[in-house]
Amino acid sequence: MSNQTHEKVNMDPGYIIKLAVTLLITCAVVAAALGGVNAVTADKIAAINWEKTVNAMKAVVADPDATEFSDAMELTETMTAAASGAGASLDSVYQATANGENAGYAIKVVASGSQGSIEMMVGVDGEGAVTGVSIVKNSETKGIGSKVMENQNTASGTGVLSQFIGKSAADGTLTVGSNVDAITGATVSTRGVTTGVNAALAVAGALG
Repeated sequence: MSNQTHEKVNMDPGYIIKLAVTLLITCAVVAAALGGVNAVTADKIAAINWEKTVNAMKAVVADPDATEFSDAMELTETMTAAASGAGASLDSVYQATANGENAGYAIKVVASGSQGSIEMMVGVDGEGAVTGVSIVKNSETKGIGSKVMENQNTASGTGVLSQFIGKSAADGTLTVGSNVDAITGATVSTRGVTTGVNAALAVAGALG
């Protein structure tokens, strides 16, 4: 049997305490630095996101230069249920005012497209009519579904998104092939946008 020599290492308690304190201070400094960076970048990111949101809202109202928007409203169960009942999910709602008077709402909804979710902003005026549709984010197929996202013309010569302007609950449920024209080859994408508009109208109706 071979002889094994075990060397016992004696650690100075003072050294161990010093090492632990050093590590603790280092961790605290790193955490503070990361917290500071996060605080600075979080404000900048929030400002950028709000600017994008405002641009999307201005794109869907009748008078963008004269319209102001509230912060995001608190979503109620009635509002979210109205959107889901139309087949979409409600992201946020902003009240719009023009020259100090109620100008309706800018409503952000998410509906299913052919390749994933379609995030869109829909403007609805105080009379419950659509004032515009703006695509915020999508993953539709380039050259097919993207034609819808880019508001290219339908066979009737009207932009596929522009055709929703003026539509309201009085038109009944908006349906591709009935009161909505699709882009040729991009029917599913058109249906996705149509679902989102129906959802926004339902939310506006719930708001009264």
